[in-house]
Amino acid sequence: MKYINQERVLVSIDCVVLGFDGENYKLLLIQRGFEPEKGRWSLMGGFLQPDESLDEAARRILQELTGLKDVYMEQLHAFGSPDRDPAERVIGVTYVALVDIQRYQQQITDLFKPHWFVLDDLPELIFDHPQMIEMALKHLRHKAALQPILFELLPEKFTVPQLQILYEGLYGIPIDKRNFSRKVLAAGILQKEEEKDKRKSKKGAFFYTLVKENYQAQFHRVLYFIPKNDIPPGLDSEPKVHHSYSELAGNS
Repeated sequence: MKYINQERVLVSIDCVVLGFDGENYKLLLIQRGFEPEKGRWSLMGGFLQPDESLDEAARRILQELTGLKDVYMEQLHAFGSPDRDPAERVIGVTYVALVDIQRYQQQITDLFKPHWFVLDDLPELIFDHPQMIEMALKHLRHKAALQPILFELLPEKFTVPQLQILYEGLYGIPIDKRNFSRKVLAAGILQKEEEKDKRKSKKGAFFYTLVKENYQAQFHRVLYFIPKNDIPPGLDSEPKVHHSYSELAGNS
């Protein structure tokens, strides 16, 4: 049975895949393989199939285009402007995925030529993809101030200074080293290792690893690594998006 006298509408899944290389945030893009806008840079995207959920489609599309699987993904928002796609009416559902670039580099397939771009130097993108990226970043900035979500971007072993660079890069502000270190270590989600990172100084900085059980337990708890007063204006309120957790396998 089908509804009669109703037009059919396509649903696309568009994934904002963010990574961190130790110094810069990066976005994984692909060159679109079909018209309209064939050959131009695009978010990872594809169409929802009749027999799959939105979350299933997002995981399938990301794996087909990049080879990535078992990464953190979160549904953000639906873009429904009638003229957003010049070919026909398409509802675009946006997901954000967070990946450790080092860990997943070997997973990424070259079949569709995905490429990491520094977030501050992106090429021109198709359709409303810039708005999708802007919303994803605003959501991430809000959420990272409350929950330890940015650990999904880090390698297995990392230093507190590296973690601070990660937060400073997201917010574009300097963060007090002493207060940040105190709050992060007090959260009880890090295990200090004996090894040090001495690439930047003779004294070095101790490596830490994530205590996965504590991380999972603390994930939805308010941690406030960044003082609310330090968050730039406009980033202290949640953007109006719908979000559901489709995957939390990146550090599980």
